[in-house]
Amino acid sequence: MENITVIIMLLFGVAFLSILSKKYNFPIPIVLVLCGVVISIVPGLPVIALNPDVVFIIFLPPLLYHAAWYTSWSEFKQTVRPITLAAVGLVLFTTVAVAIAAHMLIDDISWPLAFLLGAIVSPPDAVSATSITKGLGLHPRLIAILEGESLLNDASGLVAYKYALTAIVAGNFVLWQAGLNFFIMSTLGIAIGLGVGFVMSFVHKKFVCDEVIEATLTLLTPFASYLIAEHYECSGVLAVVTTGLYLSARSGTIFTHESRMMTGTIWSVLTNILNGLIFILIGLQLRQIMEGIGDYSGMSLFIWGAAVSIVVIVVRFLWVVPATLIPRFLSKKIREKEEFDYRNMIIFGWSGMRGVVSMAAALALPLTINNDTEAFPLRNLIIFLVFCVILSTLVIQGLTLPWVIRKLKIEPYSILAEEYNVRNVIVSETITHIEDNFSLLNDDLLHNIKSKYEVKFNRLQKTELPANFFGKGNMLGGEIFNDFTKLQIDLLNVERSKLEVMHKAGAVNEEIFRKIEKELDLEESRLWMEIYDN
Repeated sequence: MENITVIIMLLFGVAFLSILSKKYNFPIPIVLVLCGVVISIVPGLPVIALNPDVVFIIFLPPLLYHAAWYTSWSEFKQTVRPITLAAVGLVLFTTVAVAIAAHMLIDDISWPLAFLLGAIVSPPDAVSATSITKGLGLHPRLIAILEGESLLNDASGLVAYKYALTAIVAGNFVLWQAGLNFFIMSTLGIAIGLGVGFVMSFVHKKFVCDEVIEATLTLLTPFASYLIAEHYECSGVLAVVTTGLYLSARSGTIFTHESRMMTGTIWSVLTNILNGLIFILIGLQLRQIMEGIGDYSGMSLFIWGAAVSIVVIVVRFLWVVPATLIPRFLSKKIREKEEFDYRNMIIFGWSGMRGVVSMAAALALPLTINNDTEAFPLRNLIIFLVFCVILSTLVIQGLTLPWVIRKLKIEPYSILAEEYNVRNVIVSETITHIEDNFSLLNDDLLHNIKSKYEVKFNRLQKTELPANFFGKGNMLGGEIFNDFTKLQIDLLNVERSKLEVMHKAGAVNEEIFRKIEKELDLEESRLWMEIYDN
């Protein structure tokens, strides 16, 4: 009971610091990792450790699912080449480079342990990337690559992690068998993810009619996808990511507006708590971890932590240059289709912040091996080195990224201009729909409903209009008011349908899509309240 009280109080502290970070525009991931450091040095706090077997189950499914949910499938398809190169090639390259450096620097680390460390620190974190780059005016294509990479590299990094862990526990490793198993596990994991997504899509669309039940099922879906895949010894990570992408692409048709509003809020709260909790747990264990590596000198630990962090940072730059230039050199189509700016390579290279997934993977290392007869070798040292990488990349790269962008003198991409164009298309299409389909309506009703969208259009053209264009004395009767309100709801569905079509065609940025979708959901909720109140 005491431990639960401590965790809840620390979560309150993290929530308060999150408020300050929002107010002063300070990236939350950096706040969390610094909280972990502070917690570790506060005297009197208990050491709280979760069972390593349940760390993955608690943290990974919801965090990966949430990241997949907010990844645009259309943008993902358009940037699949650079995403794949980074999410697979760069992860394996980083794993090997870190393994070599760790094995050369630290005498006690065997090759399997070195590869395990490399696999843990190889994937950048989706939450960190999006939190730190948000509002910096980066081009949507670059943001899509960073988010897509951060999503898929968790899968490739954790698969490599699993094989390295198997080599340590079982004591053997055959490369060709690992490669074949990787392909089979990945393929079956994706298939299971698609299956779970299809079933849940059918359930949401045909049976669920209550937003609370729908939100509950949404929370349970990633755990179901992960556990089913793991039961059949497939990639639970890929299954969760696939399910998230599948359902997210269909969220406009399978969920009601109430469900989208509720689940969006619940998921934001849940992921915020889980991100805070993982760094609270590492903070509460860090003192014990440091005691577990007390045989090493402080200078050695500092050198090892710094060296591994430098390798992680430098390797990303060594990869991004050939991965960007070679495809352009070999393909005329790429040169003609994709704009090139060397400054984007620098930003991409400097955006490899590690975060919660690496920390969860480190905490999930087993305590013992060989049927619980032997302690897991160098577990504390590996967790310490992982924390060093997370701390250095988040603090050094995260805090300096805005400065790097300013020094490169990159003109901020105006997402407002894109939003203006999207809204213009939607409003114009809706006005056309009114003119084509509602000509037989009551004149007053037709005038009022058309005027609403004309006002939207005029506001888009920056035309100043009276705040109450219906006039103070123009009070509609209850019956007409309900007809007017229901008609507005029908037209909101027209707007939503057009938005969905543009989104599926890749003509709408994911951030704009979610913003307008939320506005439509809120407006529909308000209109239904007007109907119920009359």
